Amino acid sequence: MAKGTGKKPIFKRVWFWVLVVLVIGAVGGGSQADKGGTKPASAPAATSETASDANARAAASEAATEAAEEQVPTEYKSALKKAESYSSLMHMSKQGIYDQLVSEHGEQFSAEAAEYAMDNLEADWNANALAKAKTYQDTMSMSPEAIRDQLTSEYGEQFTQDEADYAIEHLDD
Repeated sequence: MAKGTGKKPIFKRVWFWVLVVLVIGAVGGGSQADKGGTKPASAPAATSETASDANARAAASEAATEAAEEQVPTEYKSALKKAESYSSLMHMSKQGIYDQLVSEHGEQFSAEAAEYAMDNLEADWNANALAKAKTYQDTMSMSPEAIRDQLTSEYGEQFTQDEADYAIEHLDD
């Protein structure tokens, strides 16, 4: 075999990860010493190493994040994508999305997958309630009290009372 061919990438070598762990340990240990208010005598040398330490930490953090994402079951990832879609496109409430994810007439995800989706969903529930309220006002010409009832109804949108109150307060904004 010719030189240079067949080599493993650096991040697949054991010594690289040992070095990353040592660097992270040194940085973590060094930060504890720095809290005491004393600086080591070789501050310029430590500064020059900081950039490489930061790169090593970033690489290790990225690898850990990718590993964590790979461990999430596909069903959970799918439930989260569906929940994001319901929130951003249909402006559904938290309870409404959960119910749709687990419904036998809906998405039929497991309760665990739906819980994962709801725990990891980044949504502004007040904004969703307001968007839904404006839809009711514009398309159905409903009164504010009728909209509030629809937003909080267990047979309707299932927003919380606070979310519905926010929506009604900002309906004319």
